[in-house]
Amino acid sequence: MKGVGFIVLFVLPHLGHFIIYMPKEFVLTSLTAISPVDGRYREKVEELVPYASEMALFKTRVEVEATYLVFLSKESLIRPLTDQERETLINLGPNLTIDEVERIKKIEKTTRHDVKATERGIREFVAGTSLKDITEMVHFALTSEDVNNISYRLMFQRATREVCVPVLDKVVDGLVERARQYKGIPMLARTHGQPAVPTTLGKEIANVAVRLNGQVRKLGESRLTGKLNGAVGNYNAQLLAAPEVDWIAFSQKFVESLGLEPNLFTTQINPYEDVIELFQAFQRVNGVLLDFDQDTWRYISDDWFVQEVKKGEVGSSTMPQKVNPIDFENSESNLQTADFLFEGMGRKLAVSRLQRDLSDSSTVRNIGMAMAYGLLAYKNTLAGLARIRPNLEKIGEKLNENWVILTEGVQTVLRRADVEDPYSMVASLSRGQKIGKDEWQTWVSSLEIPLDAKAKLLKLTPETYIGEAEKLTEMALEEIAKSRNK
Repeated sequence: MKGVGFIVLFVLPHLGHFIIYMPKEFVLTSLTAISPVDGRYREKVEELVPYASEMALFKTRVEVEATYLVFLSKESLIRPLTDQERETLINLGPNLTIDEVERIKKIEKTTRHDVKATERGIREFVAGTSLKDITEMVHFALTSEDVNNISYRLMFQRATREVCVPVLDKVVDGLVERARQYKGIPMLARTHGQPAVPTTLGKEIANVAVRLNGQVRKLGESRLTGKLNGAVGNYNAQLLAAPEVDWIAFSQKFVESLGLEPNLFTTQINPYEDVIELFQAFQRVNGVLLDFDQDTWRYISDDWFVQEVKKGEVGSSTMPQKVNPIDFENSESNLQTADFLFEGMGRKLAVSRLQRDLSDSSTVRNIGMAMAYGLLAYKNTLAGLARIRPNLEKIGEKLNENWVILTEGVQTVLRRADVEDPYSMVASLSRGQKIGKDEWQTWVSSLEIPLDAKAKLLKLTPETYIGEAEKLTEMALEEIAKSRNK
């Protein structure tokens, strides 16, 4: 039996009223949401709701409009405000209730303009208070883009700093912990997919940690711009209505008070280069993690990492033995989806016809979607990290499988010993060959080289030929710690 439905009343201009019966299956829930981040993955990205939802957008718009009234009072364009009135205005946006936002949305059905609906909503909210005499100054001399450009950037900047950076720092912390723990585990490095020379597992993880931390710090330090300069960026209405005010200075102070960098040179829109830079910063973060996810997937495939078996978890509908690296695979997919969105939005937002066209308005609404896919990926990587551990037996087995990985050291030592063309000599004996420990000892003993050089090479093993890997790991972790304490 199907669930009980509900009735929706639609009012369309020129068409009158009509009623549609809506089945229960169409009610918006995590099961009926079209977007996976609002459906299947909602619980994993819900921290973004206060920063990236439609509700958040209206609250931030009200915050901007109400703060603007406070600044108008400072410039004596409206009467002085009491401390209580000032506090009411400052808190109007942050304290906006869902009922009040729904009231704004209801107004928007008539205006078909969300910022105008916000303006009228604010007028209603203060109509029964001591602020009722200043309602005509709500949205004074502003264009909608004055409010929107600041609102979207505040949401993006706050979500970056308050949600994404802390989760990414947890990823960095997880990498740091494992780099320190595994810094002394020798492993075979591969270049071009082929055996190269030894490194350590901790050093390779430290490399990723340094890369990721550097980009995360840039995310946290990012500062977007804001503009408050009217219909085409020239303060036309402001100057005409209140020529006694230095509107350029006013706009600078206002934008700075909200934590943004003033941009004085705009059309109706605030050009999006600053937003695109932040998109690209996220793409760099995502690139580091994508690299790590794919390498870790390969290490799991090679059995160098083993995964914790979780009771009740199924790896395959038909192959009971499987433990799939799904966390890293999901992270990879979500990172790429986030990047598709960031790249596409960056291409679109870089261009606006003449002094402004409206197409950017629909595009910027998807910033939260891109961030949500990224956030989901970061949590996937964290989950994957939590369930892997190195398979020391397999790592050691592969490291000692072919001692020709030591020939780089041989030809370098021989250069120091003034042996003629040691590279060619070693290559002729080792290229394409497979040499075990015993063969290595015999081979080195047969080389016609100085005795001190031969003694050094006879002591060499894949486990000891790791250069400064451990020291570099410690240096990397120290560098990360210093950057986090600034």
